[in-house]
Amino acid sequence: MKAVVDKDACIGCGLCPSIAPDVFEMGDDGKAHVITSTVPAGSEDAAKESEDSCPVNAITVQ
Repeated sequence: MKAVVDKDACIGCGLCPSIAPDVFEMGDDGKAHVITSTVPAGSEDAAKESEDSCPVNAITVQ
């Protein structure tokens, strides 16, 4: 499973790293970044919740 953040759509609300800190972090640019190319085992549900919770639909988890 992989997570991707659309940097153009991201508004930097910080919701995704609060839900899935093993998958997302806030970068120096104020936008969310994926920490690792593959979602860690056990973090899949949190990654999907982040995708569903993103207010601007900037996250894709596949």
